[in-house]
Amino acid sequence: MRRILIAKPGLDGHDRGAKVIARALRDAGCEVVYTGLHQTPAQIVEAALQEDVDAIGLSTLSGAHMTLFPEVVRLLAEHGASDVVVFGGGVIPDQDIPKLKAAGIAEIFTPGTPLSEITRWVEEHVPDRRGERR
Repeated sequence: MRRILIAKPGLDGHDRGAKVIARALRDAGCEVVYTGLHQTPAQIVEAALQEDVDAIGLSTLSGAHMTLFPEVVRLLAEHGASDVVVFGGGVIPDQDIPKLKAAGIAEIFTPGTPLSEITRWVEEHVPDRRGERR
């Protein structure tokens, strides 16, 4: 079973989308950990390491994605956890998506993306690292 951490980095106070994604992934058979609002990249990475997750899904509406998302990737690498897949979503301008992908974000989902597309992407691109170690 894939284990996914859903996180809201920064000062963004709106988490409905993150909760919808968390529920869709849970319903698709993933184990989901939701960290809640106002998380720093360091808190997100610490939770991901403690929970031994296969992926981190980041959600933001605040416009700080170009700083916060790459910082999560950097901290994962610093902790030897570059194999944790990081994906994101929220209100992210199209022109920022290639830059985020170049910074190590595996995929970006914008508003209106069907939940089935997100869950299918997770199934196809997020290996169950815990299952591999058993």
